[in-house]
Amino acid sequence: MPSPVSAPTILIVDDTEVNVVLLQSVLDAQGFRTLTASDGATARQLSRSQAPDLILLDVVMPGESGFETCAKLKSDPKTADIPIIFLSAQNDVKSKVKGLKIGGVDYVAKPVHGEEVLARVRVHLRIGANNRAITRQHQARLEELRDAQQAILVRPESCPEACFAVYYEPLEGAGGDFYDVVAVDSDVFGYFVADVSGHGASAAFLTSAIKALLRQYTGPLFSAEDTMRGIDTVMRQMLGEEQYLTACYANLNRRTGRLAVVSAGHPPVVLVEPSGKARTVELDSDPLGIFSSLVIQRKEVQVAPGDRFYLYTDGLIESSPGGGRGKGLERLVAACVLHQADLLPDAVAGICADLQFGAASDDLLLLAVEVPQ
Repeated sequence: MPSPVSAPTILIVDDTEVNVVLLQSVLDAQGFRTLTASDGATARQLSRSQAPDLILLDVVMPGESGFETCAKLKSDPKTADIPIIFLSAQNDVKSKVKGLKIGGVDYVAKPVHGEEVLARVRVHLRIGANNRAITRQHQARLEELRDAQQAILVRPESCPEACFAVYYEPLEGAGGDFYDVVAVDSDVFGYFVADVSGHGASAAFLTSAIKALLRQYTGPLFSAEDTMRGIDTVMRQMLGEEQYLTACYANLNRRTGRLAVVSAGHPPVVLVEPSGKARTVELDSDPLGIFSSLVIQRKEVQVAPGDRFYLYTDGLIESSPGGGRGKGLERLVAACVLHQADLLPDAVAGICADLQFGAASDDLLLLAVEVPQ
């Protein structure tokens, strides 16, 4: 025997018992499961505990009105997505518009007719089911993209000789921030961080292309500037209108103790010595993917064993509360100094915890490197 179809649950909210009985009889006869409430507070409590599929809500009730109840339901993340159909004797255009603006999906005039209510309930349940199916499909695609993106990111444990640790938290399932670590030879490593404008799927799709280009333009034949220009040439053909890419490429030569930094419109690199002395490497340059004549800068600094340098994306300093980007950079430098004595993975975790992102509005990425002995 096939399993029965799960019956949708309808919450009926009305302070007039005869209306409740009428609606219950119509809906119960068609196999729906019904719940009832005679006031807004009870309706909100039931909505949170029972998660009905749809609410039939009277407008004029003692205590809070149906409009007030609707507003409170829509402000609660747990009940915000439940469709609400208003039922009211207030049949003027102003009331209807108010009900729809405040979050209702429909507005039925009293006295109600059972067949009309039934038809509207079915329509909005189907719309809700379709919307949930689309959301599930979108989420599944984002998860696939996230998994694909995570698969191309180098993990510290897979390349321990590169002496790095990383924190990466995309705003959505997949993000437009990207990092990579490249072994140029046994004593030279390249550390790359990039940020595609925007976030989510549209930006994340580009990260695999960036990785391929980075590998193509990295090696003994290419300077750090050559790497950036090679990526820029191709990305100008790939990026959409008003899209761009900021990036920072730090090339560490352990033989010479020289760190070459090339930036393309990216936030400054933070350098911290074992003593706790900190400085930033700032460069004035153009983002990638915009200008046919790219202006980039290169700086070289001497580093020693135990020194650490930090590459990151702007979400890390712009998400820091209070003071904007400049204050965020100050907080980041202070956190890097505070955790200088920690093991590198612990330092990264501690720095990100200290910055207290709260409700982040962008992808977050911090790549930390320690110059080995």
